[in-house]
Amino acid sequence: MRRSLTAICASALLSVALSAITDRPVAASDDVLKVCLDEDLPPASVHRRGKPDSGFDVLLAQAVAKQLQRPLHIQWFETRLDEDSSPALEANALLSDGRCALLGGYALTQDSLVAPGVKTAKLPDFDGATRDDRRRRVPLGVLAPSRPYVYSALTVVLGSKAGDRHVKDLGDLADLRIGIESGTLADAILMNFDKGKLIDQITHLVPTRSDLLGELERGELDATLVDTRRLDAYRAAHPDSHLAASGYYYPIGVNRAYIGVASDGALIAAVDKVLADLEANGTIEQLAKTSGLTYQKPREPIILGDVLPQILRK
Repeated sequence: MRRSLTAICASALLSVALSAITDRPVAASDDVLKVCLDEDLPPASVHRRGKPDSGFDVLLAQAVAKQLQRPLHIQWFETRLDEDSSPALEANALLSDGRCALLGGYALTQDSLVAPGVKTAKLPDFDGATRDDRRRRVPLGVLAPSRPYVYSALTVVLGSKAGDRHVKDLGDLADLRIGIESGTLADAILMNFDKGKLIDQITHLVPTRSDLLGELERGELDATLVDTRRLDAYRAAHPDSHLAASGYYYPIGVNRAYIGVASDGALIAAVDKVLADLEANGTIEQLAKTSGLTYQKPREPIILGDVLPQILRK
């Protein structure tokens, strides 16, 4: 398949941006920068056997390591999607065990940054894990974030029957068949909107067992509210998709950053400087575009607090 002129230009611009990140070559050093990334989070980070690693967070980690003049090693891990898993504790376990010095794409919420209420936690499945690794518990430390580098927003996605609908707020979905995954933030938002105005239009699906965007594509549902990353990933996997981005973004979203152990403050400070430079020269935005990730700059509040009262007031 021939590459489009737009793709060629984007690649050229990215090469220029990355070459400008530092005036000196990466130092030949044993001080490897180890970064943990989720192996199945397209288009942010993807690790497939026999295929090159890809995604926005992969490119960003490469750019950060180059600026720091350190070789990069990505420690891939797998997120467990079950009621017993805790992304915050699993991230803490990976970092506290020394599997990596930074973990990328971490959601900056008040709950995710509090000191853990338990002393130990199990590691998530990770590339190279042994049987003993899967059994043992790791003493947890205190975590500290870098400055944020991207903002994750929830957006209304429309199916073919509602593709031309103008959506200025959630009330414009009142006559549509709305699908949502149970127990998610989007579920709470839609169920509580305007004192339950949308409840009768909502169909609940089971996370990980349903195909939310697929049902929207097939016309079984008309609209949903999802993270923009999921729409990006779906469109990349289904280039002929007729799903439409409404252009509406829910006003409550979350910044994403690197997270590390608080005792490694020097590294986090160095990474902060690198991220500030990469944002200022447009490299982070270009990396997102190259990866097919919808980019929005980080915004206030840097750390998202308790959103439930805000949701109930909407």
